[in-house]
Amino acid sequence: QLQLVESGGGLVQPGGSLRLSCAASGFTLDYYHIGWFRQAPGKEREGVSCISSLGGSTKYADSVKGRFTVSRDNAKNTAYLQMNSLNPEDTAVYYCAASWGLGYVCDFSPLGERKSDYWGQGIQVTVSS
Repeated sequence: QLQLVESGGGLVQPGGSLRLSCAASGFTLDYYHIGWFRQAPGKEREGVSCISSLGGSTKYADSVKGRFTVSRDNAKNTAYLQMNSLNPEDTAVYYCAASWGLGYVCDFSPLGERKSDYWGQGIQVTVSS
């Protein structure tokens, strides 16, 4: 079965940290760009970050730049999103997505979102005191 499985979410206090994992099964992530998206209650899903299949180039939304770090470990067939200095505005369901392509540039825009081939099930991140 081809799927992405996320883990690492939960409840954290403001200023805290979480690391989300996105593990692929049934296919190898080597040939895929990885995007991270989130959807807060009552809001549309938005792109947060992405990492390219080649070279590990990364991009971040302005709202998370300097606080979040995306990475990948192809040997473990897993991608990660390290989230530091979390605040209540980061509360959302977080999704990872894989889009096929060998390249140095990833895309987490709405177009990149539509081009994604596989999606994780989503995982809740709640930032609250």
